[in-house]
Amino acid sequence: MYDGSSLPYEENIKISRQVVEYAHKYDVTVECELGVLAGVEDEVASEVSHYTKPEEVIDFATRTGCDSLAISIGTSHGAYKFKPEQCTRDPKTGKLVPPPLAFDVLAEIEKKLPGFPIVLHGSSSVPQDEVDTINQYGGKLPDAVGIPEEQLRKAAKSAVCKINIDSDSRLAMTAAIRKHLAEHPGDFDPRQYLKPARENMKKMYIHKIVNVLGSDGKLAQC
Repeated sequence: MYDGSSLPYEENIKISRQVVEYAHKYDVTVECELGVLAGVEDEVASEVSHYTKPEEVIDFATRTGCDSLAISIGTSHGAYKFKPEQCTRDPKTGKLVPPPLAFDVLAEIEKKLPGFPIVLHGSSSVPQDEVDTINQYGGKLPDAVGIPEEQLRKAAKSAVCKINIDSDSRLAMTAAIRKHLAEHPGDFDPRQYLKPARENMKKMYIHKIVNVLGSDGKLAQC
């Protein structure tokens, strides 16, 4: 995976093409990125996102020779994908409700590149039960919000073939560790608190695979 999305368009194409040419010599597929996601990834930060421009995708895919394309339609890195002012609040729970993904942009990209593998980065849902557990046991994650799972399920039924999720697993692990240590303050062996952490992550992964991504049992079809 090569991400040159923060570079000027022509430079992104130039370097992406170099990566593709090198990787294809060794029969390695390459995912490139067009459009900027907000948030922080690998210590690289962007304050704002820029949707992928559908009118650029044919030119970009053709000139780079990439095998899949990561696009920006409103997803974002991290556990704080949207600022409170970008959201509304559920009147019953007070929880933030994020703005919807730009499915119109995704639809236009699908028309431009029919059958081409599309990827979404920054797609963690930031489960509120895990956030609540973290906050209950000493954490501080006010107004953490992610991508609603029903929107990811909708995306998974489209040309999107890969959805990147990272923060959800971190939240699941942290929630389980905080809860365990609060309930067992004498424990100090990592094996004691990492066991429930692994189980909580496993539970989250199964839920995502079966209920959100719709990829249960699909390995044999790859």
